[in-house]
Amino acid sequence: MSVVVLDVVGLTPRTLAHMPRLRSVADRGFAAALDPVLPAVTCSVQSTFLTGRTPAEHGIVGNGWYDRDMGEVAFWRQHNALVQGEKVWQAARRTRPDLKVANICWWYAMGADVDITVTPRPVYHYDGRKSPDCYTVPAGLRDSLTAELGPFPLFDYWGPKAGIASSRWIVDATRRVLADHDPDLALVYVPHLDYDLQRHGPNSPQARAAARELDTVLAPLLGELAARGSTVVVLSEYGITEVRRPVDINRVLRREGLLNVYTQQGMEYLDPWTSRAFATPDHQVAHVYVADPEDVTRVRDLLMATEGVEQVLDREDQAKAGLGHTRAGELVAVAADDSWFTYYYWLDDDRAPDFARGVEIHRKPGYDPAELFFDPADPLVLARAALTVAKLRLGVRSAMSVVPTDPSCVRGSHGRPADDPDDGPVLLCSDPAHARDRFHATDVKEFLLSCLNDVEKVRAAGSPEEKNGLSFGGGTGKIGHHR
Repeated sequence: MSVVVLDVVGLTPRTLAHMPRLRSVADRGFAAALDPVLPAVTCSVQSTFLTGRTPAEHGIVGNGWYDRDMGEVAFWRQHNALVQGEKVWQAARRTRPDLKVANICWWYAMGADVDITVTPRPVYHYDGRKSPDCYTVPAGLRDSLTAELGPFPLFDYWGPKAGIASSRWIVDATRRVLADHDPDLALVYVPHLDYDLQRHGPNSPQARAAARELDTVLAPLLGELAARGSTVVVLSEYGITEVRRPVDINRVLRREGLLNVYTQQGMEYLDPWTSRAFATPDHQVAHVYVADPEDVTRVRDLLMATEGVEQVLDREDQAKAGLGHTRAGELVAVAADDSWFTYYYWLDDDRAPDFARGVEIHRKPGYDPAELFFDPADPLVLARAALTVAKLRLGVRSAMSVVPTDPSCVRGSHGRPADDPDDGPVLLCSDPAHARDRFHATDVKEFLLSCLNDVEKVRAAGSPEEKNGLSFGGGTGKIGHHR
């Protein structure tokens, strides 16, 4: 018996309608609306789930931010020590020091004090090549998973080819970890809905097809969890909403003489050290770093006058929104519901850095959903991509320059609270004992501790049959209603 938490990114009432197998979790227990934090992005929301704290308290103010001490924009870092606050397993171990925990592809896995870790970790070769791989604890788990499932499918996890193969690998790895290691608490990240909902929007036929596809992949795992008597908790970090307008926030700042660049080999790079103001865009939220306090009002007024910007939060506003941390920008811009922020800062595509046309999540000073596309303006893009892959397989270093710098292809985004409840995140649980209509992301830690407590009580009583009745009794899967 265990508690297994499935983080199904992008799961909403709208997508759940096409996922009968996943919906059966709620049919046995309950479903509830889940209110996210600001920003509603992966790293921030996951950290809130695990600590019960807001970004103001745990410090994860986005998927990345400007590190003032290092003078660098850092996105998608992985060290668990970045997350401030007691995690759910640490709280549980105060009374159950032997609690066994598995982290399967949740963020900030590196250095976490859990028993089993599986997380994507490419091989970064000295000549610049990048090979798919994963990092595991124990170390030998990497070899057994790779032997059984093949290398972690990195290029299906993010980039123009991102698709079901990565979620299938994660689900199969989870089944193996549960069978071989029997953790008491397993955290499993399932990314598939993220891709086509951003590419095509949540109302698209592609989004509905992705939901059905993922539901099929999850079916064997859900069946095994039911047979094991596990309590299943399904979370989504955010809902993805339809967008039509990219907002080039850094270009706005540059045209006003606030953002500076430097040039090398004809390519322009953001210069955070001399810029008076620049942004680190992250979907529908952007931290704006303003060097001189005297410029804050000017920058705020400039952004508020920009089409597609709905709010600009100063320090006082950030504190009220649960985002008041030293890592946050002096200002935080929030996009309108149909808009999102690009990271672009160059004014001429011929001056763009070479990484702009590649999948380069660590070098770009902001999130880039255009990485999900092959450049539709390049008729030879697929041929060039195939040639690059062939070269890499031969050990020849070659850049994969296939990503568009025209962001108009993006149709879905997130980060701000969704206006339509059908586009909001949800919480499902197979155990109706703790049913509620609504949870906030900060409630999840205590909720998971309650689920772990129930499992331990049943384990101590030695009655699997009682546990099965508790976790898989009758209920309703309608969002916001329970018995």
